[in-house]
Amino acid sequence: MSGWLVIAATLAAGLAVGAGVAVWWLRLSHRRPLPVVPEKKPVPNQVEPSPLAAVAAERERIYRDLHDDIGSKLLTLAHSTEGTPQSEIAREILQDLRSVISGAHAAEGSLLEVLAHIQEESERRLETAGVRLNWVQDDNLPDPDLDEAKALHVFRIVREAITNALRHARPAQLRIRANVLANALIIDVTDDSEAVLSEERIGAGSGTRSMRARAEELRGSISWDRGTQGGTKVLLRVPLPDIEKPHEA
Repeated sequence: MSGWLVIAATLAAGLAVGAGVAVWWLRLSHRRPLPVVPEKKPVPNQVEPSPLAAVAAERERIYRDLHDDIGSKLLTLAHSTEGTPQSEIAREILQDLRSVISGAHAAEGSLLEVLAHIQEESERRLETAGVRLNWVQDDNLPDPDLDEAKALHVFRIVREAITNALRHARPAQLRIRANVLANALIIDVTDDSEAVLSEERIGAGSGTRSMRARAEELRGSISWDRGTQGGTKVLLRVPLPDIEKPHEA
């Protein structure tokens, strides 16, 4: 990797971590007792922003600055080295940076909102790689609220499954299906290549370990097997919160 790419990767990673630390500190600061200060007289027609709104606004500012500054530099680097391995690495770093931003938005909301974020990010990423996405989602999915940690774990697992497919299988198409069975979210990611990565062949890579650890945090399960139409299928099962059924009239 060239010196510029090392610098770009370091900046992207460092600023991404810095964004997370800044958001964490803002959240923590609002949980601590605030010092006593002289009361200010309210200004007519002025609405004070809530602490949560202030945190959200600061987070958006940090992510926007990351995307506009580091993102534009990485894109320039990719274009200036087009046709070389360095260009591909720069594009991968740029995609990772965008995934940090997308992941932050994906880690909030209801189940359907989270799945919509995952679909959007997957389509954008696979389009860049020249791979077609076949997204299949049950029309009758429930829509419980997901806490931030659970949503982020699901997002990261699906993203890592796509990364492995692009890296090892080089598919022409990737199918992602989402449905609910016995109050559990079932997501499978299947490529159409001839390569099959069983659990025995997965090994102990950091990405795979992370997927297993996240599945455990979700109190769910994850497995690798042969797809029904070839390729490798990654199957994730995640228990969902209990959903209150509407009372009958």
